[in-house]
Amino acid sequence: MKNLALFDLDHTLIPIDSDYEWGQFLVRIGAVDPVQFKNANDLFFEQYQAGALDPAEYLAFALGTLARFPRHELDAMHAQFMREVVDPVMLPPARALLRRHVEAGDLVAIITATNHFVTAPIAAAFGVGHLIAAKPEVDERGHITGKLLGVPTSGEGKVTHLHAWLEQIGTPLGAFGRSYFYSDSQNDIPLLSVVTHPVATNPNAALATHATRLGWPSLHLFK
Repeated sequence: MKNLALFDLDHTLIPIDSDYEWGQFLVRIGAVDPVQFKNANDLFFEQYQAGALDPAEYLAFALGTLARFPRHELDAMHAQFMREVVDPVMLPPARALLRRHVEAGDLVAIITATNHFVTAPIAAAFGVGHLIAAKPEVDERGHITGKLLGVPTSGEGKVTHLHAWLEQIGTPLGAFGRSYFYSDSQNDIPLLSVVTHPVATNPNAALATHATRLGWPSLHLFK
């Protein structure tokens, strides 16, 4: 059986947090309140970095923000976000790592706590066809309602969503010869712990300590 290669996105494949930067972008273009929204976005980001974020609370904030705009406005803003913020940080080392797994014939997927609206164009730009991300509810007109479908794709939720996806494609995790997961954060220890080849990638201090203790390899894609 071929191998499975899973990648976190933020600070793993790109040296930014796309969720946080999307919020900063909305502030910069004047789409949201520059004080109230920025303060909330900064607070949630601090909680995430400390490993204390309530993912359901954050997603209510993030998806509720998306629900304020018609879909055509969101898509236009996201295209600008890609050009100005994301494209410049899609760097050669990350592209090369993905390419190695693709050329080896591995099944490649990005699995991220950031919502699907923000991350789907990024995954597509990397050439990754499989994305597991927090799914916003969409109404019959295609507009985001502000509600989350299912459970958040963070912490243990990544494990839950991974197994659900693998069940859909008919290949359980144990059927792969090797399963890799690349991540930067201690928040991903649950999923790192169930694959055969966890890789601490651009690890923060908490994950670096954990990886060293367990003998997991570390990879630094960015300076």
